[in-house]
Amino acid sequence: MDHLVKSWADTAPRLVAVAAGRTPADCVIRGGRLVNVHTREVLDGWQIAIAEGRFAFVGPDASHCIGPETEVIEAEGRYLIPGLCDAHMHIESGMLTPAEFARAVIPHGTTSMFTDPHEIANVLGLAGVRLMHDEALMQPVNIFTQMPSCAPSAPGLETTGWEITPEDVAEAMTWPGIVGLGEMMNFPGVAAGDAKMLAEIAATQAAGKTVGGHYASPDLGPAFHAYVAGGPADDHEGTCEADAIARVRQGMRSMMRLGSAWYDIEAQITAVTERGLDPRNFILCTDDCHSGTLVNDGHMNRVVRHAIACGADPLVALQMATINTATHFGLEREIGSIAPGRRADVILTSDLATLPIERVIARGRTVAEHGAITVDCPHLAWPDSARGTVHLGKTLAAEDFVVRAPDGANRVTAKVIGVVENQAPTKALTADLAVIDTIVEPDESNDVAQIALVERHRGTGGVTNGFVSGFGYKGKMAMASTVAHDSHHMIVVGTDRENMALAANRLGEVGGGITVFRNGREIALVELPIAGLMSQEPAEQVALKAERMVEAMAECGCTLNNAYMQHSLLALVVIPELRISDLGLVDVTKFEITELFEES
Repeated sequence: MDHLVKSWADTAPRLVAVAAGRTPADCVIRGGRLVNVHTREVLDGWQIAIAEGRFAFVGPDASHCIGPETEVIEAEGRYLIPGLCDAHMHIESGMLTPAEFARAVIPHGTTSMFTDPHEIANVLGLAGVRLMHDEALMQPVNIFTQMPSCAPSAPGLETTGWEITPEDVAEAMTWPGIVGLGEMMNFPGVAAGDAKMLAEIAATQAAGKTVGGHYASPDLGPAFHAYVAGGPADDHEGTCEADAIARVRQGMRSMMRLGSAWYDIEAQITAVTERGLDPRNFILCTDDCHSGTLVNDGHMNRVVRHAIACGADPLVALQMATINTATHFGLEREIGSIAPGRRADVILTSDLATLPIERVIARGRTVAEHGAITVDCPHLAWPDSARGTVHLGKTLAAEDFVVRAPDGANRVTAKVIGVVENQAPTKALTADLAVIDTIVEPDESNDVAQIALVERHRGTGGVTNGFVSGFGYKGKMAMASTVAHDSHHMIVVGTDRENMALAANRLGEVGGGITVFRNGREIALVELPIAGLMSQEPAEQVALKAERMVEAMAECGCTLNNAYMQHSLLALVVIPELRISDLGLVDVTKFEITELFEES
């Protein structure tokens, strides 16, 4: 699949010879307890022989595979489990490049990732996807790329830096690391039979690859069935048991996520643990994890532990993070299990429930031990075109963040985006706001702050203003971010217009990232110079800056869990109920632009 791992065809003669005992293996692991995810059983004492980066022999006794040069690893009674797979994720959400993301997650036992780089696609188009794809193929673990499907995610409701076309999708399907189409977020378009969306799906299916889904609606009626008929093969947007059951009954895979801000496993895994449905159609994923989560809490190991804590049998949870994922993407003969011919991705752990990751082997070589990486993760030479992507068009001033009241009004009823802790959806709220000298003011006492969407791709100088509730900000402050899913303009949230202007201009100055201003002074900064989304610094350094950013938000009064992730999603115009874009306030329940003020 990539240039760092030999194909099965190239290695088959050696694998056969090793299994037969005619030639020695490169490595033998013995003295362990092998977890077989094909049969859901633990095989005590089974041994593994590895050659050419693949499993050659898996059985009770591999002594016939050992020669004088064979490395022998003593498992000392530990479990041997397949390397973990993340079925749906966005590398950019970690604010890291593929190389640094790999370096962060390898010690946690993640050896395969299925990534959708639609964040960079919105900024740099197909060229950005290619850069992510190329760096992914350089890594010592398996990073498969899904071609982004929706840039813009909702045509007519936002303007992206670039637009993905069916021709782009068809071209990407010929690249070596592309395994399918990224999440099809335009679910109303698919359900309505939109020709462009169906053309992208058709190009993917013609290439024999997997179509990712994204059905962010509680409506399980005809619209849902129309979406499924359109071709998406999985979905990760479920939030309750009924969602999970509906998807698997329609032949989809239910992807249950635990990310930095998504806690959707507990409510859905009961479909397996209590309802007894076949677990092979349920898959675990992260979707979005920021660098702090990766450094401090883990990656797919964290997800598997959580699924077990929610009542899943450990072997079932492991299936959901290994073989189920591999099968879904048509890669069951490559990854996802400890079986002959597969890539030799294996973890040594002393406990299946708490899952300490004590040794990680990828493609037959040790890549991490006891939380420390032992290999290099090569960097791509990112071109200048991927930097300097924040184009404001002018120096912004407080006046740009003024919300004018309708003529003659001394109070207004404004529509307000309501943040919901730990969930992607927002609530469409209203607030009665005061007007001073024709300017509508935020209301700190009722937790109503201002929000602005600053156009940053074409330098138009455009600013869309509105209101948001849920962050709890107090005093004079502002927070700005060029990570603004999915179009990735700039989101500025604040209680004071001067601070909002300072924050926005600061990100223009540094080429993108996140900043927090308080009383006219910058108190936190995370520089993200690559597409305004990513840093080439190690995850530990980015996590420290992000941690300071979270502290700064708290100093401004915010008490939300994972508040930054909530901030970055306020322009995600494909998830209900109310969002903001460069074109205005968006009612996602109707998929239309709506007025900021209710009629009096």
